[in-house]
Amino acid sequence: MGFKVEPVTLAGEHVRLEPLSLAHVEGLFAIGQQREDWAYLPVPGLCAAADARQWVEQSLQLAERGAQCPFVLVHPASGRPMGSTRFMNIRERDRGLEIGYSWLGRDYQRTAVNTEAKYLLLSHAFDALDALRVELKTDLRNLRSQRAIERLGARREGVFRRHMLAQDGHVRDSVYYSITDLDWPGVRAGLQSRLQHTTPATPPT
Repeated sequence: MGFKVEPVTLAGEHVRLEPLSLAHVEGLFAIGQQREDWAYLPVPGLCAAADARQWVEQSLQLAERGAQCPFVLVHPASGRPMGSTRFMNIRERDRGLEIGYSWLGRDYQRTAVNTEAKYLLLSHAFDALDALRVELKTDLRNLRSQRAIERLGARREGVFRRHMLAQDGHVRDSVYYSITDLDWPGVRAGLQSRLQHTTPATPPT
């Protein structure tokens, strides 16, 4: 079983993860204009249609170089985009990667979407790719994200101080988490249990 991260569609009950493409620009722009949802991400949101296209094009350029593998979270019934996430920091030799740059439109937050998306990504990484380690990180200021990562069952490993430049030149400290192949059976069982008691996402009319 080789560790080769390639575009793939991952289907669940509440969300379908599709490889990002230019066809998603309009749908992502429609849900990506809330600046608060991007507060801890590298850019301050998709404030104009041109921003959305540029964001997708830059993501695809990284994908073409094999540096990242971006996905769009799509509502299974309506086909509408709900957000985006990606595999990044891919290390084929060491069978490791990071799940990151994740965001959801306002209407899909606090539903089953994020939990199932992470479950599908982790399942693909460990069960299909035979990963040894999956990392997640977030801004030290982002307490909500830290709680969400910890609910997945990830283990907090520490803080990278003055790790990177964020929006407005803020020097960010990053909190690192990981799930390993040894952790995965327990994490998988926990996520499966959580998904039985979560709220499905209903797309706005």
